[in-house]
Amino acid sequence: MAEELAILDQRVISALQVDGRAAPGRIAEVLGVSARTVTRSLTRLAPHVRVVRVPSPEHGLRGATLLRVRVLRGRVEVLADSLAQRPEVLFVDVLAGGEEISAVVLGGVPRLPSNAITSVQPLSVLHVFSDAADWRTGLLTPDETAALTPPAPTDQVTPDDLDRNLLDRLTTDARTGPGPLAAASGVPESTVRRRLDRLTAGGHVRTYTVADPRLFGLTVDANVWMTVPPGRLDALGRRLAEHPMVHGTLATTGPTNLTAAVFCRDLPALYEFVTGLHDIPSAEVTVVGSAVKRAGLRR
Repeated sequence: MAEELAILDQRVISALQVDGRAAPGRIAEVLGVSARTVTRSLTRLAPHVRVVRVPSPEHGLRGATLLRVRVLRGRVEVLADSLAQRPEVLFVDVLAGGEEISAVVLGGVPRLPSNAITSVQPLSVLHVFSDAADWRTGLLTPDETAALTPPAPTDQVTPDDLDRNLLDRLTTDARTGPGPLAAASGVPESTVRRRLDRLTAGGHVRTYTVADPRLFGLTVDANVWMTVPPGRLDALGRRLAEHPMVHGTLATTGPTNLTAAVFCRDLPALYEFVTGLHDIPSAEVTVVGSAVKRAGLRR
């Protein structure tokens, strides 16, 4: 089981949440420690933390489907592993109890073995209020966060073949530098730097720091499936997206139309969160037993 990290290491991960491509020297300057200290921290964190590139909702999450799959006892691990192997499947969670899987899929519902499942509930994603890349630990001050936050996208960019090649390589390791990218792509480093600047200005180099929440002392990962009146959906979704415990908020089709993914220190903290939803007419709570795949990476 992952153990809670020292506060310095937690703050370094928090800096990567804000800018996954920030250099050690930049992180050190903002956090008020030496570059050597940050470099040592990044070395310690390497086995536990991955920084990947993820699409923004505007560029890559149109047409996504949130699946809830009820599975026959004894078949959940096989089905979860099968889903995790598919590139179009970004997230796979096995819910506590071991008889239900939730997954986020780009596109329609994948073909599933009929002899392993009892029901499939596909929920089309109508709007993304926040996703995993938006979540912050809250361990940085507002000034530190502002200092690390990259400039907002300013240009409309349509990636060409070279751009897509670079973005594909950043998808599995978003901290790859221009030199290695140039060597792998067979183009001059100066060209890669210009392309990265252009892609960043277009909002295509968005990073997500994948880390086990237990490293921050957050032992419970839960989903809250809510049914709210349509006229209040937008306001409630935006409010939940700003909550420090929430690491994803989606408006969907289906019997539940608002879903929030929540990290909590323990079950009493989850209870406090749920009982604080005073103006939510109906909510179902499920706890994640195991995170099989996050942001395209298998655990």
